[in-house]
Amino acid sequence: MTRRFTQIMENMRGLIKDESWSASSGFLLAVSGGMDSMCMADLFLSEFGPEAFAIAHCNFHLRGEESDGDETLVRNWADSNGVRFHRTDFDTEGHAAGNAVSIEMAARDLRYGWFAKLCGEFGYRAVVVAHNANDNAETLVLNLLRGTGLKGLHSMAEVSVLGLRTDNDLHWPQSCEPAAAGCSLQKPTGLFADRLRPPSRGWQNANSGHLSAPYTTERIFLLRPLLSFSRKQIEGYVFANKVPYRDDSTNALCEYKRNRIRNEVFPIFEKINPSFVRSLNREIGYFSEAGDIVEDWCRAQLPEVVEITENKVRINLPALMARRQWRYLLYYIVEPYGFNSQTLASIEALLESDRTISGKRFDSPTHTIITERDGLLLLPKMAADLDVESIMPVRGSGIYNFNGSRWQVEVLEWSEDMPLKQPNGTLIADADKLLFPFVCRRWRQGDWFIPLGMRGRKKVSDLYADLKYGALEKDASVMIVDTRSEGLAEDQHIAGVLGVRLDDRYKVTSSTKTIIRITILNNTETL
Repeated sequence: MTRRFTQIMENMRGLIKDESWSASSGFLLAVSGGMDSMCMADLFLSEFGPEAFAIAHCNFHLRGEESDGDETLVRNWADSNGVRFHRTDFDTEGHAAGNAVSIEMAARDLRYGWFAKLCGEFGYRAVVVAHNANDNAETLVLNLLRGTGLKGLHSMAEVSVLGLRTDNDLHWPQSCEPAAAGCSLQKPTGLFADRLRPPSRGWQNANSGHLSAPYTTERIFLLRPLLSFSRKQIEGYVFANKVPYRDDSTNALCEYKRNRIRNEVFPIFEKINPSFVRSLNREIGYFSEAGDIVEDWCRAQLPEVVEITENKVRINLPALMARRQWRYLLYYIVEPYGFNSQTLASIEALLESDRTISGKRFDSPTHTIITERDGLLLLPKMAADLDVESIMPVRGSGIYNFNGSRWQVEVLEWSEDMPLKQPNGTLIADADKLLFPFVCRRWRQGDWFIPLGMRGRKKVSDLYADLKYGALEKDASVMIVDTRSEGLAEDQHIAGVLGVRLDDRYKVTSSTKTIIRITILNNTETL
């Protein structure tokens, strides 16, 4: 095993030969205290010596005294061998509850975020984890159970680039998100930059499995040198070399899907085929190579199928559906933005039907697809879209930004020389009628006002119909709401639609002394 491990590390050095790489650059080993990670630590100690790597240990406080015992073992091993040791504590259950994720996902997010931070602080070039061949096979089966595309068949890669999910820049696809603060990861330019870069054959993103070019000036690598070794081989090495380790008692519990697969499903498969794990890992390699081919084909189609601006992607439907494999190409384009298989099935059904498709909307947690007659608009949700009750108070003169619009509020003395007609992109209201603070918010179904020059009510939705507004324009519109208080009152009403039309009750008259002028600053076209 030692000889093979040495060869694997040399192969990894070959894959990253374009980088300034040396043992002194430093490996950061994620060591839990279990058999796999302690085996990995011992191999690194033998191969590179204690100066070439450091150990990172996370105490998730999920198993009480057992967790503390793991930390003690790893710390003592590092101290006795002269290896730098990092440790941290996590409130894993609190993070899971606060972010509505599973304990497993919470632990993953916390540890990889911390690893990235350590790399930024200490200059480590690679995070090394102890996933083995059994883990790889288990991951593939888990992916199949959850439902997966081709990327899920790749499972894990021996060499990948560390990438993390963050709450910042929600328009980024997961396959190119930045890591935690302090790292040298840099974001690509534009919403869709990751899919327009030349293929980077053989590089897998650590999270998604999608092949994608790394996006760092100094990439942080994620290495899995034990990925070709089975759990039995690792056990043999540990027992032969008397490597200390601790058993995780929760591994015997079948409450988690992975444990059930490991403890109940795989033994049945291995009775049928004793080489099951080895065979499945070989197939995973084939899946990965097939994925390279598909990736290259999909990338080659993008220039004819998608039109990209900085904040949105437009999918040309005639060009998309002219391809026999249009369904997978659509999946390839939109899946990184959080659209699940059920939503994709709904979009496909709509595209295959004879119904009018314009104006339909499909949402993921962070993105929206809006259908047009011959296209699909893919764009990030605005912050206000993530919280439909989001409002912004306007307390006086100044420049404001809300829901993608930038506008200026001015308080001016009224003069008879000023035109009564509302200029395009401007609302002019009597300051004695529209009082500070008023608020702005997004349009809601049922909103109404009395358009300037009219006597009766008009639904804002009917105004949009008159203007031939599509779903995108509706979502981007801003209501000026007179609340007469800092909070929303029961008698709230619309004082105007920003840049479009003022409510007649707020118009300037011959008795007006002071006006409030609200002017769009981003050249929005208005009536």
